[in-house]
Amino acid sequence: MPPTKTLLLSFLLLLTSCKGQVKTNPIIAPNSPRPFPRVIKNFKAAALAPDFDTTLVSQYIRSIFQDSKGNLWFGTLGEGAVRYDVKTLTYFSKPDGFVNNTVYAINEDKNGNMWFGTDQGVYKYDGKTFRNYSQKDGLEHLDITRKGILVDKSGSIWVGTHQGVYRYDPAADQKGVPSFSLFQKLPPLNITGILEDKSGNIWFATSSKGVFRYDGKTITNIGEKEALGDNYAGGLAQDAAGNLWFTMKNGICKYDGKALTEYSAKDGLGGTEIWGICIEQSGIIWVTARGSTTRFDPSLALPDPKAFKVFTPTDGLNCCVQSMYQDQSGNMWWGAGQGLYRFDGVKFYQVKQAGPW
Repeated sequence: MPPTKTLLLSFLLLLTSCKGQVKTNPIIAPNSPRPFPRVIKNFKAAALAPDFDTTLVSQYIRSIFQDSKGNLWFGTLGEGAVRYDVKTLTYFSKPDGFVNNTVYAINEDKNGNMWFGTDQGVYKYDGKTFRNYSQKDGLEHLDITRKGILVDKSGSIWVGTHQGVYRYDPAADQKGVPSFSLFQKLPPLNITGILEDKSGNIWFATSSKGVFRYDGKTITNIGEKEALGDNYAGGLAQDAAGNLWFTMKNGICKYDGKALTEYSAKDGLGGTEIWGICIEQSGIIWVTARGSTTRFDPSLALPDPKAFKVFTPTDGLNCCVQSMYQDQSGNMWWGAGQGLYRFDGVKFYQVKQAGPW
C-alpha cells in the first residue's frame, strides 16, 4: 500500500498531468480489503507476444484514468479499454462496438461520457454504446497521442494528434455535421500532451517545438531552452505552487512563469531518455525514463542526495513505464511493459487480474 504520508495528504487538490479531478466518492478506500474481481472478457486478445502472461490486466497499459463514479479505466495495447469497479474487471473491445483495441488516452466529460483516444480516432462511451469519430466527423488525423484528450473546466474537449489539435463541437454533433475542427492557432505539430493549468490556460507539449500556452486569445511558445523541444513523451504537470513541469530529452525542467530550471542526471535524476512525469498530491514528483523510474522530492534543496531516489527493475517495476496516475484515494498506479503496478513505499508490486489490488 502507499506510504502513510501519501495517504494523509490524499485529499489535497492539485491539478497534475497524472490524475483527473479529485472527487469525494473514492471507490478504493486505503487499507481496506479488496476482493478478487470477476473478470468479464468475451473476446480473445491479440497475440501481443509469444510469452504474454494472460493473468495480467494487460501486458501494455498506455493510459490510466479514474471516472467520477470511482471506476478505474486502463487503456491497453491490444485489449481495448478495461474498467475496474472493485467487483468486476470488464474488458471492452470488438463485441461492444469498440472496434479499435489500442487506447492511448482516456477522459470523462461533464455529462459522464467516457472519451478514448486511439490510433483510429476517438470513441465516446455513454455507458451503453460506443461511437467512433473519424475523418467523416472532421477529425482528419486519427492517431490520437498519449495524454491527448483534455476536458477543460468549461467542458470543452481538446484532442491532440500527431498533426495538430482538434476541438469538439457538441452542437454540430447534434445536427449531424462534422463535430471536430482543427485548432488553427497552433501549427500542425505532433502533440504529445495537453494540460489545463489552475488559471485556465491550456498547455500543449510537442515533440519538436517545445511547449505552447493558450490563454484563450493568444498562443505563446516556450521553447528557448535547449532540448525542451525533444519532449516526445509529452510530460506536463503543475505543482501546488503553480509551477509547470516539462519533460526534456535528458531531464525535466520547472517553469515558474519567468525562467526554466533544468534537472538532469547530474542532479540525481535516473536515465537519459525521459518519458513521463507525474506529481503526487503530496508534491512528490515521479519521472520515468528508459530503464528507471525516479522519485523526486523538490522540497529538499540540492545537492541533498535524498532528493532523488532511482528505482530500477530490481526494485520490482518493469523498465518500460508508459503511464502513471494517482487515484482519488492517493494510490499511485503505473502501467508498464509487463502489466499494472502499485508501490508499497519501498518496492513496486505487480497487480494482476486476481490482484493484489
